[in-house]
Parts: sequence; C-alpha cells; structure tokens
Amino acid sequence: MSTTSSAPATTAAPAAPASRTTPLPRAGSRGGSGAAPLKDNHAQLLQVVLFWAGAILLPLGLVVIVLGWYGAANTPYQYDQLSYLVSGGLLGLGLTFAGGFLYFGAWLARIAADGRESSKRLADTLLVLADVTSRAAAQADNGVDVSALPVTAGDGTTMHRRDCSLVAHRADLAPVGEDNGHLTACRVCRP
Repeated sequence: MSTTSSAPATTAAPAAPASRTTPLPRAGSRGGSGAAPLKDNHAQLLQVVLFWAGAILLPLGLVVIVLGWYGAANTPYQYDQLSYLVSGGLLGLGLTFAGGFLYFGAWLARIAADGRESSKRLADTLLVLADVTSRAAAQADNGVDVSALPVTAGDGTTMHRRDCSLVAHRADLAPVGEDNGHLTACRVCRP
C-alpha cells in the first residue's frame, strides 16, 4: 500500500501593483521592436541600396576598362581597337563614375543618419535635463518636494499628490490639512 503525501496547497498573495511612474519621453521613438530594421526605414534602405550598387558598379567598371584595354592591346586591326576603346573604355569609365557617385551617396546617407541619431540623443538629453531642473525647481528651499504635497481638487474626497496626472491641470487645488481621515487616497499617484 503506497501513500502519497501532497504538500498543502498555498495560494500566493497578490502582488502589490507596480507604481505607475511614467518613463521619460524619448524624442523620435517609434516604439518598434527592431526585429525588421529595414521594413519601415526608407532612409536606411536607400543607404544600403546605394552602398551595394556602388560597391558592385565601381569594381565592375574597372574590370570592363581592363578588358577593353586587353582587347585593344591584343588585336592587330585598328577598327577592332576602336570598338574595344568605345565598349570597354568609355563604358568602363561610365560604370566606374556611376559606382563612385553611388558609393558617395551612400556615405552621405550614412552621415545624414548619424546626424539624425545624434540629434535624437541630444533631444533625449535635453528632456532629461528639463525633467531634472523642473524637479529641482519644484522643491522648496528647505528640501521639501512641493509636487509630493497632498492636495484635494475642489470639494473632492480623494487625496492626490500635487503632480498627479488626474488633477495637475486643475486650478482649484487645495492643500490637505491635518484632518485627512475622511479622505481616500488616489489609486494613481498614491500620496
């Protein structure tokens, strides 16, 4: 006879809800996962296409020039040399210049993308700096954070922080006195 003992089932206590802090804003963020970086990024797709087209056409033009020279150098007839000069030399020069310009365009597109990225970083840094300075300005001289003081809106029965997103836009905020037993705490800002 076998007996199996089971551990007593325990129910996990519900976890306290996470505090609702808003993350700092990001300049130019699209919120994408980054799984397909070229899907909606036409500037980066253009850069890649220009790079590969230049990387293929530039050496191809040089190869065509060498083949035209080789053909002209190894034929005894002058009329054949002229056809090698036109087809190999001029076509090769055209391909080389086109590849060089496309490669240069890819380089310019890369510089533009780097400029956009650095301006986004600068905007993010300025947003963080503005947030830090606004928080420093909200503190009184004695170090009390004025934005954390509890207030009520109008004749309300709910106590909020002064910077709560539900009442921050209102002009009829009143500070909470010592008798705050009948007030309920806001579920958003949790004063």
